[in-house]
Amino acid sequence: MKFSRYFQELMLAYKAELDDLRSDSEGKDVMRHRLKEKREQLRFLLPMMTSNPEMLAPAFHEAFLFMNPLSFEALASKEVSKLPTWKSLAAAVKLEPWAEKMAQMVLAEEGGDTFLVTAACLEYLSRSHHTRAMATSNEDDASDEESQEEADLHEQGDLDGHYGRHGRDDGDDGDDVDLEEAGMDWLAEQGFDRKD
Repeated sequence: MKFSRYFQELMLAYKAELDDLRSDSEGKDVMRHRLKEKREQLRFLLPMMTSNPEMLAPAFHEAFLFMNPLSFEALASKEVSKLPTWKSLAAAVKLEPWAEKMAQMVLAEEGGDTFLVTAACLEYLSRSHHTRAMATSNEDDASDEESQEEADLHEQGDLDGHYGRHGRDDGDDGDDVDLEEAGMDWLAEQGFDRKD
C-alpha cells in the first residue's frame, strides 16, 4: 500500500496516540476509560481538528464500519487537498450509531468534512496494519516452529540418513558399531579393568 506524505506522518502520530491511551504507568489496560474521556472532551478538542487531527481521531476509534475497504486503500495515497467529501464515501463507510452525534458535531465545523474522512482512513489503516502485523507475526511463529522441527530432526538424524547424536546408521549394511563394546574398549585404554 502506498501512503501519501499526509497519511504517512499522521499514521505514525495516530498509532503513538493510541499507544499512549492504551495503558497507564503501571501497564494496566485503560484504553476504554481514556477513549470515553476523549469522546466527552471532543467539543474542547475541535480547534485542533485541522492542525492536529491525530489528537481527535482516537475519539472515533472503532466507530467506523468499512463496507468497501478498497476505497480506503486508494485514499491512503492522497494528500489532504485531494481527499473526497464525507458524503461521497457513504457507500464505502458507515458510522456506528453511538458515533453519529459526534460526527454531526465535527461536520458542523470548518474542516470537519476533511477531518472525518481523515479519521476514517486512519482507523482503516490502523486496523489493516494490525491485521498485517498479526499475519506476519503468525508467519514468523510458523517459520520458527518449522526451523525448530528441522533442528530436532537433524539432532535425531532423520534428515541426512544418520540416526541419533552419534551418527549411527542402524541399517543392515555391516557398518554397525557396538557402542557398549566401544565403551569397554575406551575404559580399558584408560586403565580400567574390562568386565566380561
